[in-house]
Amino acid sequence: MPTDFSPQIAPGASERMAVIDLAAVRANVARIRQLVGERTLIAVVKADAYGHGAVEVSRAALTAGADMLGVVHVREALALRRAGIDAPLLAWLHTLNTDFSAALAADIELGASGRWDLEAIADAAASAGVTARVHLKVDTGLGRNGSTEEDWPALLARARALEEGGTIKVVGIFSHLAVADEPERAENREQMKRFAADVAAARQAGLTPSLIHLANTPATLTAADAVSPEDLLCSGVRVGLGLYGLSPLADETSADLGLEPVMTVQTFIANVKEVRAGQGVSYGLNYVCERPTTLALVPMGYADGVPRVATGGPVRVYPAGGEPVTARVVGRIAMDQMVLDLGEPGLSDPARGFLGARAVLFGNGENPPVEDWAEAAGTINYEIVTRISQRVERVYIGA
Repeated sequence: MPTDFSPQIAPGASERMAVIDLAAVRANVARIRQLVGERTLIAVVKADAYGHGAVEVSRAALTAGADMLGVVHVREALALRRAGIDAPLLAWLHTLNTDFSAALAADIELGASGRWDLEAIADAAASAGVTARVHLKVDTGLGRNGSTEEDWPALLARARALEEGGTIKVVGIFSHLAVADEPERAENREQMKRFAADVAAARQAGLTPSLIHLANTPATLTAADAVSPEDLLCSGVRVGLGLYGLSPLADETSADLGLEPVMTVQTFIANVKEVRAGQGVSYGLNYVCERPTTLALVPMGYADGVPRVATGGPVRVYPAGGEPVTARVVGRIAMDQMVLDLGEPGLSDPARGFLGARAVLFGNGENPPVEDWAEAAGTINYEIVTRISQRVERVYIGA
């Protein structure tokens, strides 16, 4: 009688998938809404919604009560418009090649960090015969994008002149915090103080912005404990990581913060084999089995977005008819595959159910948290979810 090697999934099902729970997105938006009240909630869906799928996440977030969407590049914003999303939408990082005319035609609000982009936006608006809705960005301490404090008065004066000419309307003022994930640091208070002064200067210059936004996810989640929550939350917040149910804080988990992880990355064990003591594993043979054991092959690697350096990352394996086990990646992670040492011999027996078993790298519930993979790779949870490649099919549930 032939041995049955049938996997746990039907032919044609996704071999590698990132399961995106849109119900969790909605729950996270509801949780954030509890924290910010009636303030404007800008759902940040840049970088394809941190790898989760910008169109699907945007729809879920808006359904759950987000007021506006935020992206970095105009091209990202235009893709959302082409998908039929007509919600208020802000794009804030530009180059000399940014198509401001297309942005204005699609009713996209635009960030401006200095004279060059403000003038380019105004020129595009004048050519199109429209008024551009602009958010001025000031650098209060992060040292990246945004007007310097020294240039801020001149930028405000020029913005006011362009308003009088009808080419722009300053509807927002914003900045970005450098160490909000360490809320106890004094730099947060210093940035808040600078930002309040910068907003006051904008009003004194004759501008009337209605949306003032400074807080990102960590600031939003910790604002209640801040010395001045109102000055941190302002009239709106920009929330990215929190939408996806992940914690930006070193000492608090998603569950601690009332958030639900949205992405579960999984595949199916492609090979199981018995090896003797002394067997090396993967390129360089940096791992050698100390005793007879069973190795399981996970058909994902760095081409799928799994960091090559993340040896030791955990995988939860669900054998058919057996108890799930968590095993660690051993040896180097390759382009397309990685290896688990299951810790004991005899598990290649088809009756044990490991061949074809579901293998979860990270996800919700009893699955490993994405932070375990971030730790193995020496990085942050933001990077792990964002880098999962398009070779891994996105499968949406909870729509």
